[in-house]
Amino acid sequence: MNPSRLFIERPVATALLMLAILLSGLMAYRLLPLSALPEVDYPTISVTTLYPGASPDVISTTVTAPLERQFGQMPGLNQ
Repeated sequence: MNPSRLFIERPVATALLMLAILLSGLMAYRLLPLSALPEVDYPTISVTTLYPGASPDVISTTVTAPLERQFGQMPGLNQ
């Protein structure tokens, strides 16, 4: 017997089955644990470079830029 024929010959049973599926979906949706602002912990590394008496440009070119290049070469680390 063709499965389509079963649903065509029994429209009331088909409607009840669809209603049961719809209600099950609505109940499952209501039970989903959702949060508007979920807490996500992103792995980060923060490096502070200090060079007493130097200007920000000097620190940027002599300390920070070489560190960024070295960190960029580490496997598995994205900038």
